[in-house]
Amino acid sequence: MFRRSKSEPLADTSASPTGAPESERPGAKGRPTPTRKEAEAMARARAKPPRTRREIAQAQRSARGESTARVKAGMKAGEERYLMARDKGPVRRFTRDFVDARFSFVELMIPILLVTMVLSYSGNPGLASFGSSVLLLTMLLVVMDMVLLRFRLRRELTARFPDESHKGTTYYAITRAMQMRFMRLPKTQVKIGQTLPEHYR
Repeated sequence: MFRRSKSEPLADTSASPTGAPESERPGAKGRPTPTRKEAEAMARARAKPPRTRREIAQAQRSARGESTARVKAGMKAGEERYLMARDKGPVRRFTRDFVDARFSFVELMIPILLVTMVLSYSGNPGLASFGSSVLLLTMLLVVMDMVLLRFRLRRELTARFPDESHKGTTYYAITRAMQMRFMRLPKTQVKIGQTLPEHYR
């Protein structure tokens, strides 16, 4: 009479103490927690090396992109290991700082060229002639500034690096000085008028 009928379902053994099944409790994951072996297998699957040609190509492109970005950042910052052969060494580093620490008349060339173009197209012969004269004077000042740069740099290099080779430093300094400050690579590390350190080792 009080026996359980065969048609009655058995009680759910996965129910929580509150009576609700484990998957229906608030905050439950809805799936069983993986065992240690299963977790290790999933980690190995995520870390497995690329197998297909497409995966290998994607991995290589990603590695090349990271390497290129790292090299560019190192070159801009002046890190020795990322510099080109022409930029390496204490002599070249001092030459860069010596050029960057001084004001060069070549930095006036672009604004003066713009002013000259405006004056030349103004239709006034007097203003056009004045603009041409200013441009010519600026070019002469640039040439004189480069000559002065060469003599001062040679004197400093002889005093600071008497046992080092100074070959190519004049060309290196002039080509850097002829560039605008924001275009120079490696990037400038000193300000105009800054006193340079005694040692570059």
